[in-house]
Amino acid sequence: MNSAERTLRHVDAYQQRHTPLAVTFAVIKKFGDDRAGNLVSVIAYSGFVAMFPLLLIFFTILGLVLAHDPSAHRAVTNSALHNFPLVGEQLSTNVHTLKRTSVVGLVVGLVVVAWGSLGLAQAGMYAMSQVWNVPGPERPRYAARLLRSVEFLGVLAGGVLVTTVLASFGTIGGHWLPLRLLGEALAVIVNIGQYLLAFRILTPHRVGTRALVPGAVLGGVGWTVLLAAGGYLVGHQLKHAGAVYGTFGLVLGLLAWIYLGARLSLYAAELNTVLDYRLWPRTMVQPPFTDADQRMLELRQRTAIVRAEQEVHATFTDHPMTQREYLDQNGRSEAETSTLTVPSEEVPSEDRKGGES
Repeated sequence: MNSAERTLRHVDAYQQRHTPLAVTFAVIKKFGDDRAGNLVSVIAYSGFVAMFPLLLIFFTILGLVLAHDPSAHRAVTNSALHNFPLVGEQLSTNVHTLKRTSVVGLVVGLVVVAWGSLGLAQAGMYAMSQVWNVPGPERPRYAARLLRSVEFLGVLAGGVLVTTVLASFGTIGGHWLPLRLLGEALAVIVNIGQYLLAFRILTPHRVGTRALVPGAVLGGVGWTVLLAAGGYLVGHQLKHAGAVYGTFGLVLGLLAWIYLGARLSLYAAELNTVLDYRLWPRTMVQPPFTDADQRMLELRQRTAIVRAEQEVHATFTDHPMTQREYLDQNGRSEAETSTLTVPSEEVPSEDRKGGES
């Protein structure tokens, strides 16, 4: 074992002995094991495609409700687009309401655009099934997925309405710090609740609601921090970016923002699975495999099951051990090897003489 490998193994042993580090590394490791990067890309694409229909529905309903109050319409629009700090201003000028030619035509148009936005919920349900390593026969069927998709869109709509009200705190209070802090604290609570509802809808029912709470907290706090960071960038660094890059900047900015949100959401979901399945500590360098490593490999086999009568099992030839146990065992082996002596094959002179005679 060379010095670089030994150093890395000592670092590995250190993180395995400290729970916060072990859980963090286990979440990152499981994210890679589940190929969640591909799931993030699918969700980001579905979210980008669904975003304009959803905004079209929002602006249309808002235009109907606040048709006679332009100032209120403008204030609510600006507060709602607070969720898109990088491209909110450009979105407000590029997405317009459906024209009200007739009530029937308007309803049909809204239903069509809502149907087109269901792909985001479908991608989210598939991602949750992969993250929780749910076998194929236990995943929801088409009718159940459709119902959950509608529920998910309702959660998104409710979250937009509540965060729109909270975003107005900053406008009403101006620079009064206590009111702004109260608004941010309420925003964190609302975001946590929205993540919890979204996880509950998208995650298979076999998973208990309590198991979804840690990821909801991480997602809610993380999304609030992202919004604050995005608002700072717009206010101090990217004031004239929209005028410079135009539509190109709008598309890239919106796609990047959705991608960050999707990645944060899947890391939050992975935290839930790591804590619920107790998938830590994990090893950085193999061998050895810890007990959590072996259980993770067993879980990955479950996603290959496509029929109820199918069974898949994983077996291992070595017993699980921690990196510290492996180092101790390797150290003893090296010490035993260094103290071994080769017995002499030389025959005593008397015996040699006797043999010669």
